[in-house]
Amino acid sequence: MEFKAEAKYIKVSPQKARLVVDLIRGKRVYDALNILKFTKKKSSLPVYKLLKSALANAEVTGRVDIDNLIISKISVDMSFSLKRLMPKAMGRGATIKKRMSNIKIVLAEI
Repeated sequence: MEFKAEAKYIKVSPQKARLVVDLIRGKRVYDALNILKFTKKKSSLPVYKLLKSALANAEVTGRVDIDNLIISKISVDMSFSLKRLMPKAMGRGATIKKRMSNIKIVLAEI
């Protein structure tokens, strides 16, 4: 049985979020929670909360042993970008894209 959770519009670029997601892909849930707790990246907190949410979804059913759950799929997709202007030389402006990401996680039993 699969349990899903999704976080949208996380204010972290997808490239930086993938660095954290790659650390926990394929691990057991409690091992992944420990890894995320001690990772010093900005995107580790939203991924930690998302994993806790997926774990809560699994607990609600009550028909699964939580110790046997692994992260079967986790992906980071790009959401929309906020476009801002930054002043440059000679009165010009350069556009800056503040990127956001959507993170999806799927837990499965061993």
